[in-house]
Amino acid sequence: MMDMSEKMSIIVFSGTVDKLYPVGILASGAVAMGMDVDIFITFWGLNAFRKDQITQNTKISRDFEEMGAAMMQMMQSKKVPSWYEILKRAKEVGNVKIHACSMTMDLMGMTKDHLADIVDDVVGVGSFIDLAKDSKITLFI
Repeated sequence: MMDMSEKMSIIVFSGTVDKLYPVGILASGAVAMGMDVDIFITFWGLNAFRKDQITQNTKISRDFEEMGAAMMQMMQSKKVPSWYEILKRAKEVGNVKIHACSMTMDLMGMTKDHLADIVDDVVGVGSFIDLAKDSKITLFI
């Protein structure tokens, strides 16, 4: 039986849809296996969690941008939920906490009011490192 204290930490630096989907999918898989998940959103990752970006963001990484429109069309035809919906469901299933980077928020002139409700709190990097230091899995996306 899995130890309930096992944890995965994800640092989300990228704000493109092709990187945000794996964040939601990996968080979902981890909570389904009984793990806790801490997600630290910073720079372009943080920007993707702005209330005005959650549903508007359709950007794809430059390496794959020529496939972006086809990928989005295929996902819509197969009724794949958005990365945001997948992440919301993961939070409903298990212990997933989303932490916004306070330094990035200061740099971008943002407050927590700019962010979607899915974001739990605003923390400094030291606080996140303290949360992440015991993680079995740490990812940078």
